[in-house]
Amino acid sequence: MAFEDLLSDPVIQKYLHELVGPKGMPVAAAPPDGEVTDEELAEELDLELNDVRRALFILYENDLASYRRLRDEDSGWLTYLWTFEYDKIPENLEEEMYRLLDALKQREEYERNHEFYLCEICSLRFEFGEAMDFGFECPECGSPLESMDNAMLVDSMDERIEELERELNVEELGA
Repeated sequence: MAFEDLLSDPVIQKYLHELVGPKGMPVAAAPPDGEVTDEELAEELDLELNDVRRALFILYENDLASYRRLRDEDSGWLTYLWTFEYDKIPENLEEEMYRLLDALKQREEYERNHEFYLCEICSLRFEFGEAMDFGFECPECGSPLESMDNAMLVDSMDERIEELERELNVEELGA
């Protein structure tokens, strides 16, 4: 995928936005070719230097930017030259999808293996043991706790798990 195509992809734009937030998005959305200093980026994008540095550090933490340091011989000041490495975005997104898949599988198993009770007034949900401890009454409002059928939630999670497995070409073990 070409660099320009990568940045025009709405999924990638959302991923970058989730990483750096609205203040950092101008930095993430307009990476220059080659090396650049944080001061140059701040001036070019008319942003606060701290916002630029925060965005660059987040990109660095996610392997989407790197830097090299230069020390000024006379003053001893360090200058950081930043390079954007967005070729790793597809790999990072795939890792995120695997993390989501694992989390969904764990949550689906939890939902399937527990019985829940709901306060329809407060919308608070309790596991069976908690509901029993409260005498099947809501600790907030005193209303009776009703048995909750979470089959639709479990079914929805199963569908999303199947979609993710298809997208990732994951074969279910033992299926």
